[in-house]
Amino acid sequence: MNLKIALLSGDGIGPEVLAQAVKCLQSVETTFNHHFTFSPALVGATAIDQTGTPLPDETLELCKNSDAVLFGAIGDPKYDNDPNAKVRPEQGLLKLRKELGLFSNIRPVRVYQSLIDRSPLKKEIVSGVDFTIYRELTGGIYFGEKKINEKGTVASDLCEYSEKEISRIAHLAFKAAKSRRKKVTLVDKANVLESSRLWRKVVTRIGESYPEIELDFLFVDNAAMQMILNPSQFDVILTNNMFGDIISDEASVITGSIGLLASASVGADNAMFEPIHGSFPQATGLDIANPIAAILSAAMLLEHHGLIEEAQAIHMAVENAILNNVVTPDLNADSTLGTDYVGDYIANSIVDTDEYLHLNNENIGLGKSTII
Repeated sequence: MNLKIALLSGDGIGPEVLAQAVKCLQSVETTFNHHFTFSPALVGATAIDQTGTPLPDETLELCKNSDAVLFGAIGDPKYDNDPNAKVRPEQGLLKLRKELGLFSNIRPVRVYQSLIDRSPLKKEIVSGVDFTIYRELTGGIYFGEKKINEKGTVASDLCEYSEKEISRIAHLAFKAAKSRRKKVTLVDKANVLESSRLWRKVVTRIGESYPEIELDFLFVDNAAMQMILNPSQFDVILTNNMFGDIISDEASVITGSIGLLASASVGADNAMFEPIHGSFPQATGLDIANPIAAILSAAMLLEHHGLIEEAQAIHMAVENAILNNVVTPDLNADSTLGTDYVGDYIANSIVDTDEYLHLNNENIGLGKSTII
């Protein structure tokens, strides 16, 4: 398969972790006889510094004409700490999602058994946790009308949703549940918000078209509590933009490191794949950032294009690294291994899954993908 992939490294550790994802995709190219064309472009604070805008027209055009976008991270303290800044890096990401029509953000949350001790929660609580969050991405309070009075003392943000916006992501969530454990949980605030009541009405009606899927409802405050008390109860979580933003970051803690969680943002014609962690400016250039989330985002890119075996090869390589303790310090405080080393190890471990049983595991432990 030939794929044109736009590379938006962004800010902070974005370029470092994205470089490791590219290494893994290049290994997939070689192993499975594909051809990927990578085209870098500016976004975020880096783009502002060079062009004055967080999303240059050239970047947007490249993304629209690519088969997929692989995204690093966005954000910079000089903008985060300046409440008066008129142009911000995050504006570029929001505009990109809107322009590409990326209405559904998909965030898998899975606990690796070998890393269960890294979770701040008890083993018996997190063991076996495996759920996916479907977050609506282009509507709601982040994109609603924003107002502030002349004195700057009163402000408002409009949370607005249409039936169409709700139904298109709801169908994706139900379809995903069909191939999982057949349960969808809608997270809302229908006891006080009219927009949430519309979500319940629309999702309930759509749920009737999927009789094999169990549908339940949780208010967002209770959902946040249940995610800590009993996260294994969840299979597919469906929610709006702001609630999804919050609970997906909460969910990331369950796994033991936010550096493990990948995401996909998909629309009718375009798709973007990115780790959910931020730009982590304090770690920039120190070779300590965990590249696994970016690498797993690359696996989601392959899955999106039907390259299931290739994506599985990446997952196997990641699990091999974790099992052999080839991880960055966030997963093992005693580790002296850096971003580049872990990325190289995983990339070198990628093999045709049909040949996996014939691997020389001793060589894999040395970072060599020798088939015998």
